[in-house]
Amino acid sequence: MNGAQALIRTLVDSDVDVCFMNPGTSEMHFVHALDDVPEMHGVLALFEGVATGAADGYARMAGRPAAVLLHLGPGLGNGLANLHNARRAKTPIVNIAGDHAPYHAKYDAPLQSDIASIAKGVSGWIRSSTDPEPVARDTADAVAAAYGPPGQVATLILPADVTWSPSPGPVAPSPRTARGTVPDDRIEDVAAALRGGEPAALLLGGTATLAGPAGDAARVGAATGAKVLGETFPSRIERGAGRPVVERLAYLAEFAQMQLDGLRHLVLVDAAHPVSFFAYPDKASDLVPEGCTVHVLSAPDEDAPAALAALAAALDAPAQAPTAPSGRPDRPTGALTAETVATTMGALLPEGAVVADEGQTGGLFATGATAGAPPHDWLTLTGGSIGYGLPVATGAAVACPDRKVICLEADGSAMYTAQALWTQARAGLDVTTIVLNNGSYAVLNMELARVGAGVARERALEMLDIPGIDFVSLAASMGVPATRATTAEEFTDQLERAIATEGPAVVEAVIPTLL
Repeated sequence: MNGAQALIRTLVDSDVDVCFMNPGTSEMHFVHALDDVPEMHGVLALFEGVATGAADGYARMAGRPAAVLLHLGPGLGNGLANLHNARRAKTPIVNIAGDHAPYHAKYDAPLQSDIASIAKGVSGWIRSSTDPEPVARDTADAVAAAYGPPGQVATLILPADVTWSPSPGPVAPSPRTARGTVPDDRIEDVAAALRGGEPAALLLGGTATLAGPAGDAARVGAATGAKVLGETFPSRIERGAGRPVVERLAYLAEFAQMQLDGLRHLVLVDAAHPVSFFAYPDKASDLVPEGCTVHVLSAPDEDAPAALAALAAALDAPAQAPTAPSGRPDRPTGALTAETVATTMGALLPEGAVVADEGQTGGLFATGATAGAPPHDWLTLTGGSIGYGLPVATGAAVACPDRKVICLEADGSAMYTAQALWTQARAGLDVTTIVLNNGSYAVLNMELARVGAGVARERALEMLDIPGIDFVSLAASMGVPATRATTAEEFTDQLERAIATEGPAVVEAVIPTLL
Protein backbone atom coordinates (compact mmCIF):
# COMPACT_ATOMS: atom_id res chain seq x y z
CA MET A 1 0.00 0.00 0.00
CA ASN A 2 1.31 3.45 -0.87
CA GLY A 3 0.78 6.74 0.95
CA ALA A 4 -2.12 7.84 -1.22
CA GLN A 5 -4.03 4.60 -0.61
CA ALA A 6 -3.41 4.84 3.13
CA LEU A 7 -4.57 8.48 3.13
CA ILE A 8 -7.82 7.83 1.29
CA ARG A 9 -8.61 4.71 3.31
CA THR A 10 -8.05 6.70 6.51
CA LEU A 11 -10.38 9.43 5.27
CA VAL A 12 -13.13 6.89 4.60
CA ASP A 13 -12.58 5.20 7.96
CA SER A 14 -12.94 8.66 9.53
CA ASP A 15 -16.34 9.12 7.80
CA VAL A 16 -15.03 11.46 5.08
CA ASP A 17 -16.12 9.75 1.87
CA VAL A 18 -16.54 12.64 -0.59
CA CYS A 19 -13.65 14.54 -2.17
CA PHE A 20 -14.18 17.51 -4.50
CA MET A 21 -11.10 17.96 -6.62
CA ASN A 22 -9.17 19.76 -9.30
CA PRO A 23 -5.94 17.75 -9.38
CA GLY A 24 -2.66 18.14 -11.24
CA THR A 25 0.49 16.11 -11.83
CA SER A 26 1.59 16.11 -8.20
CA GLU A 27 -1.75 14.59 -7.15
CA MET A 28 -1.94 11.78 -9.72
CA HIS A 29 -1.18 9.01 -7.23
CA PHE A 30 -4.09 10.26 -5.11
CA VAL A 31 -6.32 10.10 -8.21
CA HIS A 32 -5.04 6.62 -9.07
CA ALA A 33 -5.73 5.42 -5.54
CA LEU A 34 -9.45 6.17 -5.99
CA ASP A 35 -9.66 2.88 -7.90
CA ASP A 36 -8.47 1.03 -4.80
CA VAL A 37 -10.88 2.70 -2.34
CA PRO A 38 -14.28 2.62 -4.05
CA GLU A 39 -16.01 3.99 -0.95
CA MET A 40 -14.47 7.39 -1.68
CA HIS A 41 -16.68 9.43 -4.01
CA GLY A 42 -14.60 11.78 -6.13
CA VAL A 43 -16.30 14.82 -7.69
CA LEU A 44 -14.40 16.68 -10.39
CA ALA A 45 -14.52 20.47 -10.70
CA LEU A 46 -13.13 22.53 -13.56
CA PHE A 47 -11.99 25.31 -11.23
CA GLU A 48 -10.62 25.15 -7.71
CA GLY A 49 -13.13 27.72 -6.41
CA VAL A 50 -15.90 25.31 -7.40
CA ALA A 51 -14.25 22.45 -5.53
CA THR A 52 -13.76 24.45 -2.33
CA GLY A 53 -17.26 25.96 -2.46
CA ALA A 54 -18.80 22.55 -3.08
CA ALA A 55 -16.96 21.14 -0.06
CA ASP A 56 -18.45 23.99 1.98
CA GLY A 57 -21.99 23.32 0.75
CA TYR A 58 -21.63 19.60 1.31
CA ALA A 59 -20.44 19.95 4.89
CA ARG A 60 -23.07 22.56 5.79
CA MET A 61 -25.80 20.10 4.84
CA ALA A 62 -24.17 16.76 5.74
CA GLY A 63 -22.92 17.94 9.13
CA ARG A 64 -19.54 16.30 8.48
CA PRO A 65 -16.48 17.24 6.45
CA ALA A 66 -15.80 16.73 2.81
CA ALA A 67 -12.26 16.59 1.49
CA VAL A 68 -11.01 18.85 -1.26
CA LEU A 69 -7.91 18.12 -3.39
CA LEU A 70 -6.04 21.04 -4.96
CA HIS A 71 -2.93 21.31 -7.13
CA LEU A 72 0.01 22.94 -5.36
CA GLY A 73 0.06 26.55 -4.16
CA PRO A 74 -1.51 28.15 -7.26
CA GLY A 75 -4.43 25.71 -7.12
CA LEU A 76 -4.91 26.48 -3.45
CA GLY A 77 -4.78 30.18 -4.30
CA ASN A 78 -7.54 29.73 -6.87
CA GLY A 79 -9.73 28.13 -4.21
CA LEU A 80 -9.13 30.67 -1.45
CA ALA A 81 -12.26 32.82 -1.87
CA ASN A 82 -14.62 29.97 -1.07
CA LEU A 83 -12.32 28.63 1.65
CA HIS A 84 -12.67 32.11 3.14
CA ASN A 85 -16.46 31.74 3.08
CA ALA A 86 -16.12 28.29 4.64
CA ARG A 87 -13.91 29.69 7.39
CA ARG A 88 -16.51 32.34 8.22
CA ALA A 89 -19.23 29.65 8.17
CA LYS A 90 -17.16 27.49 10.56
CA THR A 91 -17.48 24.68 8.04
CA PRO A 92 -15.38 21.55 8.60
CA ILE A 93 -13.25 20.86 5.50
CA VAL A 94 -10.22 18.62 5.01
CA ASN A 95 -8.23 20.64 2.50
CA ILE A 96 -5.49 18.59 0.82
CA ALA A 97 -2.95 20.59 -1.18
CA GLY A 98 -0.42 18.68 -3.24
CA ASP A 99 3.21 19.72 -3.08
CA HIS A 100 6.47 18.95 -4.84
CA ALA A 101 8.63 16.20 -3.40
CA PRO A 102 11.14 17.83 -1.00
CA TYR A 103 14.13 16.74 -3.08
CA HIS A 104 12.57 18.52 -6.07
CA ALA A 105 11.69 21.72 -4.21
CA LYS A 106 15.30 22.87 -4.04
CA TYR A 107 15.32 23.37 -7.81
CA ASP A 108 12.63 26.08 -7.58
CA ALA A 109 10.49 24.63 -10.38
CA PRO A 110 7.93 26.99 -11.95
CA LEU A 111 5.06 25.89 -9.66
CA GLN A 112 7.11 26.02 -6.45
CA SER A 113 5.45 28.22 -3.80
CA ASP A 114 5.04 28.68 -0.06
CA ILE A 115 1.88 26.64 0.37
CA ALA A 116 1.68 27.02 4.14
CA SER A 117 1.68 30.82 3.83
CA ILE A 118 -1.07 30.69 1.21
CA ALA A 119 -3.16 28.40 3.43
CA LYS A 120 -2.60 30.35 6.63
CA GLY A 121 -5.31 32.98 6.10
CA VAL A 122 -8.14 30.44 5.75
CA SER A 123 -6.95 27.45 7.78
CA GLY A 124 -7.30 26.79 11.49
CA TRP A 125 -4.90 23.85 11.26
CA ILE A 126 -1.98 23.21 8.87
CA ARG A 127 0.41 20.28 8.66
CA SER A 128 2.83 19.07 5.99
CA SER A 129 2.98 15.29 5.80
CA THR A 130 6.62 14.82 4.84
CA ASP A 131 6.92 11.06 5.34
CA PRO A 132 4.80 8.11 4.14
CA GLU A 133 4.88 6.43 7.55
CA PRO A 134 2.82 9.04 9.46
CA VAL A 135 0.69 10.20 6.51
CA ALA A 136 -2.33 8.19 7.67
CA ARG A 137 -2.13 9.61 11.20
CA ASP A 138 -1.68 13.10 9.77
CA THR A 139 -4.85 12.51 7.76
CA ALA A 140 -6.85 11.31 10.76
CA ASP A 141 -5.61 14.31 12.73
CA ALA A 142 -6.72 16.61 9.89
CA VAL A 143 -10.26 15.19 10.06
CA ALA A 144 -10.40 15.66 13.83
CA ALA A 145 -9.05 19.20 13.47
CA ALA A 146 -11.66 20.02 10.83
CA TYR A 147 -14.43 19.15 13.27
CA GLY A 148 -12.99 21.66 15.75
CA PRO A 149 -15.05 22.84 17.54
CA PRO A 150 -15.87 25.08 15.93
CA GLY A 151 -15.59 23.60 12.46
CA GLN A 152 -12.66 24.85 10.45
CA VAL A 153 -10.55 24.33 7.35
CA ALA A 154 -7.78 21.84 8.14
CA THR A 155 -5.07 21.94 5.47
CA LEU A 156 -2.88 18.90 4.89
CA ILE A 157 0.06 19.60 2.58
CA LEU A 158 0.88 16.42 0.68
CA PRO A 159 4.27 16.11 -1.08
CA ALA A 160 4.11 13.95 -4.18
CA ASP A 161 6.71 11.40 -3.04
CA VAL A 162 4.66 10.65 0.08
CA THR A 163 1.78 9.52 -2.12
CA TRP A 164 3.83 7.05 -4.17
CA SER A 165 6.06 5.68 -1.40
CA PRO A 166 5.20 2.53 0.60
CA SER A 167 3.08 3.17 3.70
CA PRO A 168 2.21 1.02 6.75
CA GLY A 169 -1.46 1.56 5.91
CA PRO A 170 -4.49 3.34 7.34
CA VAL A 171 -5.07 4.20 10.98
CA ALA A 172 -8.12 4.53 13.19
CA PRO A 173 -9.85 7.92 13.48
CA SER A 174 -8.23 10.43 15.79
CA PRO A 175 -10.25 11.49 18.85
CA ARG A 176 -12.43 14.56 18.42
CA THR A 177 -12.91 17.38 20.87
CA ALA A 178 -16.41 17.81 22.28
CA ARG A 179 -18.06 21.21 22.45
CA GLY A 180 -17.67 22.91 25.80
CA THR A 181 -20.54 23.10 28.26
CA VAL A 182 -21.72 26.61 29.10
CA PRO A 183 -21.41 27.08 32.87
CA ASP A 184 -24.55 27.49 34.94
CA ASP A 185 -23.51 30.87 36.32
CA ARG A 186 -23.25 32.35 32.83
CA ILE A 187 -26.72 31.06 31.97
CA GLU A 188 -28.07 32.59 35.16
CA ASP A 189 -26.33 35.92 34.46
CA VAL A 190 -28.01 36.09 31.04
CA ALA A 191 -31.36 35.02 32.51
CA ALA A 192 -31.10 37.76 35.11
CA ALA A 193 -30.42 40.37 32.45
CA LEU A 194 -33.47 39.22 30.46
CA ARG A 195 -35.72 39.13 33.53
CA GLY A 196 -35.10 42.82 34.13
CA GLY A 197 -37.59 43.90 31.50
CA GLU A 198 -35.20 46.18 29.61
CA PRO A 199 -35.20 45.99 25.79
CA ALA A 200 -33.15 42.95 24.78
CA ALA A 201 -32.35 40.69 21.86
CA LEU A 202 -30.77 37.33 21.21
CA LEU A 203 -28.41 37.24 18.20
CA LEU A 204 -28.12 33.72 16.80
CA GLY A 205 -25.37 32.35 14.60
CA GLY A 206 -23.60 29.08 13.82
CA THR A 207 -25.37 26.08 15.31
CA ALA A 208 -28.08 28.24 16.92
CA THR A 209 -30.01 28.92 13.69
CA LEU A 210 -31.18 25.34 13.24
CA ALA A 211 -34.82 24.73 14.08
CA GLY A 212 -34.32 23.14 17.52
CA PRO A 213 -32.14 25.80 19.17
CA ALA A 214 -33.91 28.59 17.31
CA GLY A 215 -37.14 27.27 18.80
CA ASP A 216 -35.66 27.51 22.28
CA ALA A 217 -34.55 31.08 21.47
CA ALA A 218 -38.10 31.87 20.38
CA ARG A 219 -39.38 30.44 23.68
CA VAL A 220 -36.98 32.76 25.52
CA GLY A 221 -38.29 35.64 23.45
CA ALA A 222 -41.87 34.73 24.27
CA ALA A 223 -41.05 34.62 27.99
CA THR A 224 -39.11 37.89 28.16
CA GLY A 225 -40.10 40.02 25.17
CA ALA A 226 -36.56 39.78 23.75
CA LYS A 227 -36.18 39.97 19.98
CA VAL A 228 -34.81 36.89 18.21
CA LEU A 229 -32.31 38.01 15.59
CA GLY A 230 -29.94 36.11 13.33
CA GLU A 231 -26.61 37.05 11.85
CA THR A 232 -26.81 38.75 8.46
CA PHE A 233 -25.36 35.73 6.72
CA PRO A 234 -25.88 32.54 8.77
CA SER A 235 -24.23 29.40 7.47
CA ARG A 236 -27.50 27.44 7.53
CA ILE A 237 -30.91 28.45 8.79
CA GLU A 238 -33.91 26.12 8.97
CA ARG A 239 -36.99 28.16 8.21
CA GLY A 240 -40.49 28.14 6.70
CA ALA A 241 -43.98 27.31 7.94
CA GLY A 242 -44.05 25.74 11.39
CA ARG A 243 -40.50 26.76 12.20
CA PRO A 244 -39.28 29.56 14.48
CA VAL A 245 -38.99 33.01 12.96
CA VAL A 246 -35.46 34.42 13.11
CA GLU A 247 -35.18 37.98 11.83
CA ARG A 248 -31.80 38.34 10.15
CA LEU A 249 -29.79 41.53 10.66
CA ALA A 250 -29.81 43.69 7.56
CA TYR A 251 -26.75 43.91 5.31
CA LEU A 252 -26.83 47.70 5.25
CA ALA A 253 -25.43 49.02 8.51
CA GLU A 254 -28.04 51.77 8.76
CA PHE A 255 -30.87 49.24 8.68
CA ALA A 256 -29.12 46.93 11.13
CA GLN A 257 -28.73 49.86 13.52
CA MET A 258 -32.48 50.43 13.29
CA GLN A 259 -33.08 46.78 14.26
CA LEU A 260 -30.76 47.14 17.26
CA ASP A 261 -31.82 50.63 18.26
CA GLY A 262 -32.89 51.02 21.87
CA LEU A 263 -31.53 47.69 23.09
CA ARG A 264 -30.07 47.56 26.58
CA HIS A 265 -28.95 43.93 26.35
CA LEU A 266 -27.68 41.93 23.37
CA VAL A 267 -27.03 38.22 23.94
CA LEU A 268 -24.65 36.53 21.50
CA VAL A 269 -25.39 32.86 20.87
CA ASP A 270 -22.63 31.33 18.72
CA ALA A 271 -22.64 34.68 16.93
CA ALA A 272 -20.12 37.41 16.22
CA HIS A 273 -20.37 40.94 17.59
CA PRO A 274 -22.38 42.88 14.94
CA VAL A 275 -20.28 45.25 12.86
CA SER A 276 -20.61 47.05 9.55
CA PHE A 277 -19.39 45.07 6.54
CA PHE A 278 -17.21 47.97 5.40
CA ALA A 279 -15.85 51.24 6.69
CA TYR A 280 -17.72 54.31 5.45
CA PRO A 281 -16.91 57.97 5.99
CA ASP A 282 -18.70 59.32 9.06
CA LYS A 283 -20.52 56.04 9.76
CA ALA A 284 -20.16 53.65 12.70
CA SER A 285 -18.29 50.35 12.40
CA ASP A 286 -19.63 48.91 15.66
CA LEU A 287 -23.40 48.51 15.30
CA VAL A 288 -24.24 47.90 18.97
CA PRO A 289 -26.07 50.97 20.30
CA GLU A 290 -24.51 53.06 23.02
CA GLY A 291 -25.55 51.92 26.47
CA CYS A 292 -26.25 48.34 25.37
CA THR A 293 -24.49 45.57 27.33
CA VAL A 294 -23.29 42.65 25.22
CA HIS A 295 -23.53 39.22 26.87
CA VAL A 296 -21.98 36.04 25.43
CA LEU A 297 -24.23 33.07 26.17
CA SER A 298 -22.12 30.63 24.15
CA ALA A 299 -18.85 30.97 22.27
CA PRO A 300 -18.32 29.18 18.92
CA ASP A 301 -16.58 26.23 20.61
CA GLU A 302 -19.40 25.75 23.14
CA ASP A 303 -22.71 23.90 22.99
CA ALA A 304 -25.15 26.63 21.93
CA PRO A 305 -28.24 24.37 21.60
CA ALA A 306 -27.80 23.08 25.14
CA ALA A 307 -27.22 26.60 26.45
CA LEU A 308 -30.41 27.89 24.84
CA ALA A 309 -32.41 24.97 26.23
CA ALA A 310 -31.00 25.68 29.70
CA LEU A 311 -31.73 29.41 29.37
CA ALA A 312 -35.33 28.66 28.38
CA ALA A 313 -35.70 26.40 31.41
CA ALA A 314 -34.18 29.02 33.73
CA LEU A 315 -36.76 31.53 32.49
CA ASP A 316 -39.72 29.11 32.75
CA ALA A 317 -40.33 29.75 29.07
CA PRO A 318 -43.49 28.36 27.45
CA ALA A 319 -43.21 24.83 26.13
CA GLN A 320 -44.10 25.78 22.57
CA ALA A 321 -42.23 28.34 20.50
CA PRO A 322 -44.08 30.75 18.21
CA THR A 323 -43.60 29.69 14.62
CA ALA A 324 -44.09 31.05 11.12
CA PRO A 325 -47.62 30.58 9.79
CA SER A 326 -48.19 28.59 6.63
CA GLY A 327 -49.00 30.64 3.57
CA ARG A 328 -47.88 31.07 -0.01
CA PRO A 329 -48.25 34.15 -2.18
CA ASP A 330 -50.33 33.94 -5.33
CA ARG A 331 -48.53 33.36 -8.60
CA PRO A 332 -47.61 36.73 -10.00
CA THR A 333 -48.50 38.14 -13.40
CA GLY A 334 -47.20 41.00 -15.50
CA ALA A 335 -43.72 42.43 -15.43
CA LEU A 336 -40.79 40.29 -14.28
CA THR A 337 -39.01 42.09 -11.45
CA ALA A 338 -36.96 41.14 -8.42
CA GLU A 339 -40.19 41.18 -6.43
CA THR A 340 -42.16 38.92 -8.79
CA VAL A 341 -39.23 36.48 -8.96
CA ALA A 342 -39.37 36.25 -5.16
CA THR A 343 -43.15 35.88 -5.19
CA THR A 344 -42.84 32.98 -7.63
CA MET A 345 -40.29 31.33 -5.35
CA GLY A 346 -42.70 31.66 -2.44
CA ALA A 347 -45.49 30.14 -4.51
CA LEU A 348 -43.45 27.16 -5.77
CA LEU A 349 -40.68 26.33 -3.27
CA PRO A 350 -41.02 22.60 -2.51
CA GLU A 351 -40.95 21.12 0.96
CA GLY A 352 -37.46 20.15 2.04
CA ALA A 353 -35.76 22.38 -0.51
CA VAL A 354 -32.25 23.68 0.10
CA VAL A 355 -31.74 27.26 -1.07
CA ALA A 356 -28.22 28.53 -1.78
CA ASP A 357 -28.72 32.29 -1.81
CA GLU A 358 -26.36 34.57 -3.70
CA GLY A 359 -29.09 36.71 -5.17
CA GLN A 360 -27.48 40.00 -4.10
CA THR A 361 -29.73 43.02 -4.81
CA GLY A 362 -31.97 40.98 -7.11
CA GLY A 363 -32.74 38.57 -4.28
CA LEU A 364 -33.71 41.13 -1.65
CA PHE A 365 -37.36 40.07 -1.54
CA ALA A 366 -36.78 36.31 -1.52
CA THR A 367 -36.65 35.65 2.21
CA GLY A 368 -39.83 37.59 2.88
CA ALA A 369 -41.74 35.91 0.07
CA THR A 370 -40.75 32.41 1.23
CA ALA A 371 -41.35 32.88 4.97
CA GLY A 372 -44.56 30.84 4.89
CA ALA A 373 -43.40 28.25 2.35
CA PRO A 374 -43.06 24.61 3.46
CA PRO A 375 -40.04 23.90 5.70
CA HIS A 376 -36.71 24.34 3.95
CA ASP A 377 -33.05 25.22 4.52
CA TRP A 378 -31.38 28.49 3.53
CA LEU A 379 -27.61 28.79 2.99
CA THR A 380 -26.02 32.23 2.80
CA LEU A 381 -22.83 34.03 1.82
CA THR A 382 -21.12 33.93 5.21
CA GLY A 383 -17.82 35.53 4.20
CA GLY A 384 -19.08 37.99 1.60
CA SER A 385 -16.75 36.64 -1.11
CA ILE A 386 -18.85 36.23 -4.24
CA GLY A 387 -18.83 33.21 -6.52
CA TYR A 388 -20.22 31.08 -3.70
CA GLY A 389 -23.76 30.20 -4.83
CA LEU A 390 -23.29 27.74 -7.69
CA PRO A 391 -20.53 25.74 -5.95
CA VAL A 392 -22.33 25.59 -2.59
CA ALA A 393 -25.50 24.43 -4.34
CA THR A 394 -23.43 21.74 -6.05
CA GLY A 395 -22.05 20.44 -2.78
CA ALA A 396 -25.44 20.60 -1.08
CA ALA A 397 -26.92 18.46 -3.85
CA VAL A 398 -24.20 15.84 -3.38
CA ALA A 399 -24.94 15.80 0.37
CA CYS A 400 -28.74 15.68 -0.10
CA PRO A 401 -29.53 13.70 -3.27
CA ASP A 402 -33.16 13.29 -2.18
CA ARG A 403 -33.81 17.04 -1.85
CA LYS A 404 -34.34 19.75 -4.46
CA VAL A 405 -31.63 22.40 -4.35
CA ILE A 406 -32.47 25.91 -5.54
CA CYS A 407 -29.61 28.27 -6.33
CA LEU A 408 -30.63 31.94 -6.34
CA GLU A 409 -27.76 33.52 -8.25
CA ALA A 410 -26.88 37.07 -9.30
CA ASP A 411 -25.57 37.44 -12.83
CA GLY A 412 -22.22 38.98 -11.88
CA SER A 413 -21.60 36.46 -9.11
CA ALA A 414 -22.47 33.58 -11.42
CA MET A 415 -19.57 34.43 -13.71
CA TYR A 416 -17.02 33.82 -10.95
CA THR A 417 -17.73 30.09 -10.75
CA ALA A 418 -19.96 29.25 -13.71
CA GLN A 419 -17.95 26.04 -14.17
CA ALA A 420 -20.06 24.54 -11.36
CA LEU A 421 -22.80 23.99 -13.95
CA TRP A 422 -20.54 21.49 -15.74
CA THR A 423 -20.08 19.52 -12.52
CA GLN A 424 -23.84 19.56 -11.92
CA ALA A 425 -24.45 18.18 -15.41
CA ARG A 426 -21.70 15.57 -15.18
CA ALA A 427 -22.97 14.28 -11.82
CA GLY A 428 -26.67 14.66 -12.67
CA LEU A 429 -27.27 16.82 -9.60
CA ASP A 430 -30.80 18.02 -8.82
CA VAL A 431 -30.09 21.77 -8.79
CA THR A 432 -32.38 24.42 -10.25
CA THR A 433 -30.48 27.69 -10.70
CA ILE A 434 -32.30 31.01 -10.99
CA VAL A 435 -30.00 33.57 -12.58
CA LEU A 436 -31.13 37.11 -11.80
CA ASN A 437 -29.89 38.93 -14.88
CA ASN A 438 -30.08 42.68 -14.48
CA GLY A 439 -26.92 43.36 -16.51
CA SER A 440 -25.26 45.21 -13.66
CA TYR A 441 -23.10 44.89 -10.57
CA ALA A 442 -26.02 46.56 -8.83
CA VAL A 443 -24.65 46.02 -5.33
CA LEU A 444 -21.50 47.93 -6.30
CA ASN A 445 -23.56 50.69 -7.87
CA MET A 446 -25.22 51.01 -4.49
CA GLU A 447 -21.91 50.95 -2.64
CA LEU A 448 -20.42 53.52 -5.00
CA ALA A 449 -23.08 55.94 -3.81
CA ARG A 450 -22.68 54.99 -0.13
CA VAL A 451 -18.91 55.43 0.23
CA GLY A 452 -19.14 59.18 -0.30
CA ALA A 453 -16.85 59.32 -3.33
CA GLY A 454 -19.08 61.83 -5.11
CA VAL A 455 -21.22 61.61 -8.24
CA ALA A 456 -19.97 58.86 -10.56
CA ARG A 457 -19.60 59.65 -14.24
CA GLU A 458 -19.48 57.55 -17.39
CA ARG A 459 -16.06 55.93 -17.04
CA ALA A 460 -16.69 54.82 -13.46
CA LEU A 461 -20.16 53.50 -14.21
CA GLU A 462 -18.83 51.44 -17.12
CA MET A 463 -16.87 49.36 -14.59
CA LEU A 464 -20.09 48.30 -12.86
CA ASP A 465 -22.25 47.23 -15.83
CA ILE A 466 -22.18 43.70 -17.27
CA PRO A 467 -24.72 43.58 -20.10
CA GLY A 468 -24.86 40.97 -22.85
CA ILE A 469 -24.26 37.68 -21.00
CA ASP A 470 -26.39 34.89 -22.49
CA PHE A 471 -26.86 32.48 -19.60
CA VAL A 472 -29.04 30.13 -21.64
CA SER A 473 -26.20 29.52 -24.09
CA LEU A 474 -23.63 29.41 -21.31
CA ALA A 475 -25.55 26.74 -19.41
CA ALA A 476 -26.26 24.74 -22.56
CA SER A 477 -22.56 24.72 -23.43
CA MET A 478 -21.93 22.87 -20.15
CA GLY A 479 -24.78 20.41 -20.60
CA VAL A 480 -27.43 22.07 -18.44
CA PRO A 481 -30.89 22.72 -19.95
CA ALA A 482 -31.80 26.39 -19.69
CA THR A 483 -34.61 28.81 -20.48
CA ARG A 484 -35.04 32.58 -20.38
CA ALA A 485 -38.02 34.42 -18.89
CA THR A 486 -38.96 38.06 -19.46
CA THR A 487 -42.43 38.11 -17.87
CA ALA A 488 -43.75 36.88 -14.55
CA GLU A 489 -45.92 34.28 -16.30
CA GLU A 490 -42.96 32.92 -18.28
CA PHE A 491 -40.81 32.72 -15.20
CA THR A 492 -43.48 30.94 -13.16
CA ASP A 493 -44.05 28.33 -15.88
CA GLN A 494 -40.33 27.77 -16.44
CA LEU A 495 -39.46 27.52 -12.76
CA GLU A 496 -42.32 25.13 -12.12
CA ARG A 497 -41.10 22.83 -14.91
CA ALA A 498 -37.51 23.00 -13.71
CA ILE A 499 -38.48 22.10 -10.14
CA ALA A 500 -40.64 19.23 -11.35
CA THR A 501 -37.83 17.78 -13.47
CA GLU A 502 -35.01 15.89 -11.77
CA GLY A 503 -31.52 17.05 -12.64
CA PRO A 504 -29.82 20.39 -13.22
CA ALA A 505 -31.59 23.29 -14.90
CA VAL A 506 -31.12 27.03 -15.30
CA VAL A 507 -33.89 29.62 -15.51
CA GLU A 508 -32.58 33.03 -16.52
CA ALA A 509 -34.79 35.82 -15.19
CA VAL A 510 -34.26 39.07 -17.09
CA ILE A 511 -35.11 41.79 -14.58
CA PRO A 512 -34.53 45.53 -14.26
CA THR A 513 -31.95 46.69 -11.76
CA LEU A 514 -33.30 47.98 -8.46
CA LEU A 515 -30.78 50.82 -8.42
